[in-house]
Amino acid sequence: MSVAVKENKKAKEQKSTDEFIKGLWKENPVFVQVLGMCPVLAVTNTSMNALAMGLATSFVLLMSNILISLLRNFIPKQVRISSYILIIATFVTVIDYVIQAISVELHKSLGAFISLIVVNCLILSRAEAFASKNTLKHSIMDALGMGVGFTFALLCLGVVREVFGSGTVFDLQILPENFQSWIIMILPAGGFFTLAFWLLFFNYLKERKAKKS
Repeated sequence: MSVAVKENKKAKEQKSTDEFIKGLWKENPVFVQVLGMCPVLAVTNTSMNALAMGLATSFVLLMSNILISLLRNFIPKQVRISSYILIIATFVTVIDYVIQAISVELHKSLGAFISLIVVNCLILSRAEAFASKNTLKHSIMDALGMGVGFTFALLCLGVVREVFGSGTVFDLQILPENFQSWIIMILPAGGFFTLAFWLLFFNYLKERKAKKS
């Protein structure tokens, strides 16, 4: 009996670990599922904006997953989507005020995209497809994995765009001052080019791994 209990416990721990890891690579919300493209393209012109948006989205994702998982047996199916949106909007309001309290300049840089976290398909999809059907522990691990994966993807774009667009990373000069900045990288078009590059890179790694296996 003790062996069976240990194996069951080990299997549950492995499942929790898998839920976290899948968001980083196998089911990365940006590079694999291509979700949340609005903030990905709009606010990644600097590393700081990318990090702030990633952390804000991760916070809303984590807190909404926790609450929805706890209330999943009490929310009527007929109003589940509107209930999820109400929960998500509550935490978006919280993080909106927090960012404004920390830095008014950062709040202005992110602009309306903070409020648009409410309709981010990544958060609503995790609420509907996962948190509403799984336990609290697994919902937390899923939210953390997806949140970290989303933040990582935003940073990949933000760092590249800031380096070539301004020669800096988090406002620290890393390229020579005589470097000719690529203005297009901090413009909307630069977001599309950088995203296309990263998607091509990740698809290459995915195909390479598939061939080896």
